[in-house]
Amino acid sequence: MPRSRINENFIDKTFSIVANILLRIIPTTSGEKEAFTYYRDGMSAQSEGNYAEALQNYYEAMRLEIDPYDRSYILYNIGLIHTSNGEHTKALEYYFRALERNPFLPQAFNNMAVICHYRGEQAIRQGDSEIAEAWFNQAAEYWKQAIALTPGNYIEAQNWLKITGRFE
Repeated sequence: MPRSRINENFIDKTFSIVANILLRIIPTTSGEKEAFTYYRDGMSAQSEGNYAEALQNYYEAMRLEIDPYDRSYILYNIGLIHTSNGEHTKALEYYFRALERNPFLPQAFNNMAVICHYRGEQAIRQGDSEIAEAWFNQAAEYWKQAIALTPGNYIEAQNWLKITGRFE
């Protein structure tokens, strides 16, 4: 049974009902509808922490979805799962792929910056300040891009950029 039919939480049920209505009234192909169903089921599984199931749904949505903008969100969500699993290299790859299709995803830039910052902190703990500085500089570049897209967001990142002298 599709996950969209077993949601028990009110918000998920409401979203599913609205999404089903929209799918009926908006002119889309059967492939687009099927891709959206897999995407929706992936989001539902992901929100419950069922990452393996979410990935299966996202990969199937990717197989069916042809719109680059829609694919960018699928790729972004796959990146989120890899980030949650501590698979930062894979996560970065999926964020890059999402941004190739949609360069206006500030959340992808932010998540990439967070990973780079984390890696900088790891390098400091390992006593490699040169590598740490390179990671921090990369984090700064990603945060600047995220902030440029959504100036009112990422206040902590803006403060970090200012404190470290990386805000221009």
